[in-house]
Amino acid sequence: MAIINMRDYYPWYKQDEFIEVPDDVADEMFADKRYEKVHKQRIRRNMSFYSLDVDDGIEASATACCGDTPEAVFDMMERHCSLCRALNSLPEIQGRRVEAHYLLGKSQTAIAEDENVSIEAVSKSIGKGLEAMKKYFS
Repeated sequence: MAIINMRDYYPWYKQDEFIEVPDDVADEMFADKRYEKVHKQRIRRNMSFYSLDVDDGIEASATACCGDTPEAVFDMMERHCSLCRALNSLPEIQGRRVEAHYLLGKSQTAIAEDENVSIEAVSKSIGKGLEAMKKYFS
């Protein structure tokens, strides 16, 4: 049995209060306290500090995804949703191939190898999928 101070582990204890716990519980509490300390150090060490006074482009690149106005952000979200709806309107195979080629950046050869089909089949499927998406948007 080990004796631990509850004030060391729980911040709401204002005075020292010692209790007796089994050794395995004491070991776990000590390991948890050590893990929390290491975690806080890791967070502090990996923090990024940017100065808004320095004109090096960090701020521009950090805010580039957000757009200038809320309207621009809303417009981007609407376009994303309409693209998702168009992809979902395709048959499963076409949608999967169009997504892999254009959104994930896979080559048609890699898609063909993954699905064990010919490159021509993948190319035709992507072409038909794009035509169907054009009809969806018009």
